[in-house]
Amino acid sequence: SSSIHHQCKSESLTGQSLTWFNVYRLPLSIRVFLEAAIRNCDGFYTTEGDVENILDWQQQQDKAEVPFTPARVLLQDFTGIPAMVDLAAMRDAVAKHGEDPSLVNPKCPTDLIVDHSLQIDFSQQGSCSKAACSDPPASSGGRPAAVQQIENTPLLCPFHLKPVFFICRTETAVKNQEMELIRNKERLQFFKWCSKAFKNVNVVPPDVGAVHQVNLEYLSRVAQVSDGVIYPDSVVGTDSHTTMINGLGILGWGVGGIESEAVMLGQPVSLTLPQVVGCKLVGSINPLSTSIDIVLGITKHLRQAGIAGRFVEFFGPGVSQLSAPDRTTIANMCPEYNATVSFFPIDRVTLKHFKKTSDHEKLELMESYMKAVKLFRSYEEPPEDVQYSEVNSPKSINLSSMVPHVSGPKRPQDRVAVSNMKADFQSCLEEKVGFKGFHISKEKQETRVPFLHCGQEYQLVHGSVVIAAVISCTNNCNPSVMLTAGLLAKKAVEAGLTVKPYIRTSLAPGSGMVTHYLNSSGVLPYFSQLGFQVIGYGCATCVGNTAPLPDAVVDAIKQGDLVTCGLLSGNRHFEGRLCDCVRANYLASPPLVVAYAIAGTVGIDFEKEPLGLSSSGKEVYLSDIWPSREEVQQTEEDTVISSVFKDLRGRMEKGNTFWNNIESPDSVVFPWDPKSTYIRCPPFFSNLSKELPAPQSIENAHALLFLGDKVSTDHISPAGSIARASTAAKYLQSRRLTPREFNSYGARRGNDAVMTRGTFASIKLLNRFIGKPSPKTLHIPSGQTLDVFEAADRYQRDGVPLVILAGKEYGSGNSRDWVAKGPYLLGVRAVIAESFEKLHKSQLVGMGIMPLQFLPGQSADSLELSGKERFSIVLPESLSPRQQLTVKTSKGTSFSVTALFDSQIDVIIFQHGGLLRYVAQTFLRSGSQPRAGAAERAPCP
Repeated sequence: SSSIHHQCKSESLTGQSLTWFNVYRLPLSIRVFLEAAIRNCDGFYTTEGDVENILDWQQQQDKAEVPFTPARVLLQDFTGIPAMVDLAAMRDAVAKHGEDPSLVNPKCPTDLIVDHSLQIDFSQQGSCSKAACSDPPASSGGRPAAVQQIENTPLLCPFHLKPVFFICRTETAVKNQEMELIRNKERLQFFKWCSKAFKNVNVVPPDVGAVHQVNLEYLSRVAQVSDGVIYPDSVVGTDSHTTMINGLGILGWGVGGIESEAVMLGQPVSLTLPQVVGCKLVGSINPLSTSIDIVLGITKHLRQAGIAGRFVEFFGPGVSQLSAPDRTTIANMCPEYNATVSFFPIDRVTLKHFKKTSDHEKLELMESYMKAVKLFRSYEEPPEDVQYSEVNSPKSINLSSMVPHVSGPKRPQDRVAVSNMKADFQSCLEEKVGFKGFHISKEKQETRVPFLHCGQEYQLVHGSVVIAAVISCTNNCNPSVMLTAGLLAKKAVEAGLTVKPYIRTSLAPGSGMVTHYLNSSGVLPYFSQLGFQVIGYGCATCVGNTAPLPDAVVDAIKQGDLVTCGLLSGNRHFEGRLCDCVRANYLASPPLVVAYAIAGTVGIDFEKEPLGLSSSGKEVYLSDIWPSREEVQQTEEDTVISSVFKDLRGRMEKGNTFWNNIESPDSVVFPWDPKSTYIRCPPFFSNLSKELPAPQSIENAHALLFLGDKVSTDHISPAGSIARASTAAKYLQSRRLTPREFNSYGARRGNDAVMTRGTFASIKLLNRFIGKPSPKTLHIPSGQTLDVFEAADRYQRDGVPLVILAGKEYGSGNSRDWVAKGPYLLGVRAVIAESFEKLHKSQLVGMGIMPLQFLPGQSADSLELSGKERFSIVLPESLSPRQQLTVKTSKGTSFSVTALFDSQIDVIIFQHGGLLRYVAQTFLRSGSQPRAGAAERAPCP
């Protein structure tokens, strides 16, 4: 018998239903669900009925609610710090009721990666003394020799491209790292306390790598071994890039901070058994296309297929043409087409990848186990008769048809072929203001604004590139893409091409491994010569942490009302996110970021127009310097080897001197500092009791906001810098902090006072009460226009409950816990919208906020709501999933809405006032940490 039969704890399952004929027909991603259900089947939390439902997936998909217990939880520090602060606050609450606070621990292994604290304070070197730079030894190929490294960062003088010794203290990454550690010392002390106080918590210190990189290179196991049991690796994480891990055959997806906290405490994820769409790939990759072109091509196809909330599983002969890094890059984009997972089953390519990171014995165990439990796919053997919910239409995607694209200028789903970029940008200038247009009059489209930078005159026009960032969001997990960019930079420098010095260029590798192979392949000096210097390790530009543009550039943009451009190699670029004066932002592959930076404009046809002139005056075209796929693959093979991964592991385990020297408390309960502006005990557990509170109807609520369609999490929850005129800034100033000390919203996510004031503080928030983008709203009783927080605060002081009115796709975008916590602390009791992003809907339920959906065909406009009415919603004694409720208005009208509770568990969580209070009340009722399942199943009828 196979190991899966041994793991099953029910004789009836092994003897009757669990046959390999049934398993063969299941998608491989569903087989991971099946294994987890059998392994955790205890007849109480995971029942035989749950296993039977998964085995009968063809009939039960999109119907049955099943539990899934992942092997681990992944946190990044922006969303990890509020999760850990909540657990620390829960210890306080449990202690105040006479229970042992040390019982509050993550039951599921939890990894917290400190990677989102990095800000770009320095993007170009200051001057350095020639005495600090020595002549390098001669090296083959005419490139500078290998440079000295400090920790993860190679030190290189950008002006002389020679090794820099310790007397040169202006190296960009070192300076940014120092600022990061000094600025965030208080947060780091809290993380250090968490690593000591909580069991099952592993903290990866700053300046090691981005969360998805660490997950891919260090934490992924494919097969986990614990207490003599081997089982598939799986993960849920609070980072939107968690889905990248599916490219390695490891099931994982992103969840909110609230959901991750539940899993940390031993409660499985509860979800409706998903539909699985089979995506067949055929053909070979076009030599001129990068992984990003393949990613965006598949993304567009699947977005049009309408697969929201489903799993996607890739199969077909084309899959074997994709490397493991290619697959993780494709899997990373599944949130963009609203799939939960994009799964690449384990095959020979996966095993070849893990030869770089695993020893031979572990690799043999992994292969044997995955084959034993039918989780291994072989394209050399006859295909299994897997039955998917549907196969994508058309029946296959031809990889050879993919051509280079960029995405923008405002939304990631708006793809533009590079060959059509010049014409498309011109049309965007002419179109009316909307998802793409800027509505620039014809007489102003040729505007040129001269300005001085470092004593030299330049000109800006519409389409001028002012930000070019190769960042750590997506592409560094794929060495071929980064190496293509590096080889392109090398050939550009050798051809005599340069990047204009006013362009804000940066290179933020996801980990030291990336810097290592860029350096060992010899391309890093050429990146630096073009201005793309390593600024540090972590998320920077894509989360709004870009340093300000030069004043002369900003003045020129404003003077000419210019639509200037930012290019970045990430997967997010909502309007105004990079910099509020840069209106057009494009996602592009790293080599195209470099190419457009050299050109200095997006208004170029690469096939017909040169990038620039060589030192001899010869025109140089993109095709002249674009490296061949064979050249890239050979460079990757020569540089990205197992020693690189081993070196990175050593650096992770060693940490850095600053982190190792940080002192932190040794107490079981965290000693909150009332003077702290980073870490505060949140008020989520106020008035906590053991008894289930009675349902509280909403009476005479006002609408805090009246919003339209596609309100994203960027609009709701802050991520970038704290504006000086914001209510959050006023709070920090009242605590005697200067603007230079504000740091970012992400860094202060452990302070509810800052985050609540930052909720709905986006300058791009379009509130129909105001009529223009602004972080303002109407205080209806007084008729005053106020900051959203100030209006909510006034309503709360008057005892007035609040609702939000919205259109379609409310809460789309990145997963962030403060998109629910913030509205909760503002006093919002319900959100009434035409539709919700699925994850955000769950987050609202997790904070005790009702997600209410207008009936099909109805909206605020069709119901003639002005938003200024008062709203009352009566809750029945017994709520049920998807129950219709009646909303009464002060005008004497009423309308029906659907309460989007997907399961009875959702109802129970809501009735307890949210998941945090529910878990805390479970501790109080039981007097100890509940075993897996007890907390969720015990209260059910």
